[in-house]
Amino acid sequence: MKVAKDTVVRFEYTLHETDGALLESTNGEAVAYLHGHKSMIPAIEEGLEGKEAGAEVTLSLAPENGYGVRNEEAVERISVKHLQGAKNWKAGMPAVVQTEQGPRQVTVVKVGKFMATIDTNHPYAGKHLDFAIKLVEVRAASEEEISHGHAHGAGGHQH
Repeated sequence: MKVAKDTVVRFEYTLHETDGALLESTNGEAVAYLHGHKSMIPAIEEGLEGKEAGAEVTLSLAPENGYGVRNEEAVERISVKHLQGAKNWKAGMPAVVQTEQGPRQVTVVKVGKFMATIDTNHPYAGKHLDFAIKLVEVRAASEEEISHGHAHGAGGHQH
């Protein structure tokens, strides 16, 4: 079966910066997503479209095709009491803040006794990214997966 809308795709990947620095890896553990339902970076979906299980795909993404270009206006000061996820904050730590759109992951840039400077850009914003992807499985999505908008089972969402 080929990757197309309404298929569940299980894959392993490594993600490097263009300079070769490893950013993430599934370490041989496949992850799953529902193709064509905007749950994956569009450039990755485009790169996997039409491929079959066993295919190995390398994708190099410019920032605008990955997690976006950095927005320097996305750095702001907030009260430390709004940071969730730890008790003792340090620069570089990830945190969660509640927004009108729900919880959002941010990066702590600087922290004082009462105020913190946070960066709401994605941690990979502004980076050129090199993905090495190995497709493990491609299958038709169930009606339930399609109605829920995500993959279920191994590597996907569990209910």
